[in-house]
Amino acid sequence: MMTKKNSQIPKASRRRGGYWPDFWSVGAVLIAAAVLAPMLAVVWIALHPSENIWPHLLSTVLPRYMATTLILMAGVGVLTAAVGTGAAWLVVMFRFPGSRVLDYALLFPLAIPAYVGAYALVDFLDYAGPVQIALRLAFGFKDSRDYWFPEIRSTWAAVLVLSAALYPYVYLLSRAAFREQSGGTYEVARALGQGPVGVFRRLGLPLARPAIAAGVALALMETVADFGTTQYFGVQTLTTGVFSTWLSGNNAGGAAQIAGVILTLILILVTIERLSRRNARFHRPSRASRPVQAQPLHGIWAWIATLLCLVPVAVGFALPVGGMAGHALAQPTVWLAPGLAEATLNTVLVGGSAALITVGAALFLVYGVRLAGRGMARVVLPVTTLGYAAPGAVLAVGLLIPLAALDHKLADLVLAVTGHDPGLLITGTAAAIVLAYVVRFFGIAQGALDSSFGRISPSLPLAARSLGRSAGGTLRAVYLPLMRGSVATALLVVFVDCVKELPATLLLRPFNFNTLSTRVYELVSLEHLGEASPAALVVVAMGLAAVALLARANR
Repeated sequence: MMTKKNSQIPKASRRRGGYWPDFWSVGAVLIAAAVLAPMLAVVWIALHPSENIWPHLLSTVLPRYMATTLILMAGVGVLTAAVGTGAAWLVVMFRFPGSRVLDYALLFPLAIPAYVGAYALVDFLDYAGPVQIALRLAFGFKDSRDYWFPEIRSTWAAVLVLSAALYPYVYLLSRAAFREQSGGTYEVARALGQGPVGVFRRLGLPLARPAIAAGVALALMETVADFGTTQYFGVQTLTTGVFSTWLSGNNAGGAAQIAGVILTLILILVTIERLSRRNARFHRPSRASRPVQAQPLHGIWAWIATLLCLVPVAVGFALPVGGMAGHALAQPTVWLAPGLAEATLNTVLVGGSAALITVGAALFLVYGVRLAGRGMARVVLPVTTLGYAAPGAVLAVGLLIPLAALDHKLADLVLAVTGHDPGLLITGTAAAIVLAYVVRFFGIAQGALDSSFGRISPSLPLAARSLGRSAGGTLRAVYLPLMRGSVATALLVVFVDCVKELPATLLLRPFNFNTLSTRVYELVSLEHLGEASPAALVVVAMGLAAVALLARANR
């Protein structure tokens, strides 16, 4: 049996005079410091700006940014909690037409970047879209003055789009929580006279509350980090404020101060998520419990359940994919448009490089922490997950300003030594984007690999070390062959997240450098939705690969 004592990899060498840090431990600490550095840089720049506009921000735009962000968070939080929890309860507890397919289909919106959903929704509901055209034909309206239609580019639309893209976080966690519960508990509740609503309200919901809270916290982190959707709908949030203050106002210090507010919000959400997981307790009985048995639904209720599960899939997946595919099929020549192949190549190179570096560094760190023991793990591992919580715009602020200063120092040094001006070696290339991706998505790779390490019996590395293998040799000969699937999954998931990332790419990319996400953003900003559709479909196709792996891992 594996215990806390023997679940660790054999510790690194101990020298005379006490513990001596080895190569792995030092490397793990350095990697953790590199992941944390951009967020510390944001805090430093915000506290020491070249021009302090904090009083001006407080008296003008910051209250509006904060209010809009909180309204957006409240709407997305309520809607994702309701849709994700409700859908999870239906597919776990009941059988109805299409329930087995919908069990997986409800995850599909994870493949759709929220900003693609925003473009599709506007295209669908706009004056020239099919909905309003059908209304005018059906009722004989001549123009928009003859009827009322809600404003599309608004806060409510942003809430709808973001909720449709983010509810799978709640769905995935709450579904797992419902499935882990004992079927006998629900049978007792039904025997005591509780109907479906009573069972959900008195039993299912309280037991799954920590999982629901964790899912909502993840959705809210993504909401705060979003730029493409809110900017397209004209919703002024803290993240759009970073862009406008930095790019339009040309004030990096003010952008850093707004980024500091975002970081504070994110840390509050991370704390809530951690507390929700800490309070999650589920004790199985001594004997094996029966799994939850889905109850068949009949008649009108069965079709209502099907409809309720179909709606989020339709809004979050079918509408964006259908809209983009319709434009791509209507204009097949857009697949040959100049810039698409270059953007695809840039995306593969930058995302692939970031994925390899991220997974390699995460593998090194997790192994080094396990060599050092649990004391180090409690300090280092939680720190490395903060990068994923930080929005791309915040990381861009924390990276670009220090890297630009470093770039100028390097250029001056090379010029003094060689007499040749090399230009900007870091910020003038895609290196800054790769670094931002590594920091942003390091937590994903670290979590996946840490879990994979934990599933390997400690007797295997012990045997390898006793036979004379070094720490590196044990990693190559024992762990990597057994973790091949987890490493491949981590590479794919990180790569797909890099493909979808927009704010950091927009702020850090060099001139005339486009990825698929920035190409979609630029073309849609110019109302060239048809030209943007091929790039959007490629992004979605890559996202579906990651969703397929996720669905397989959570069967």
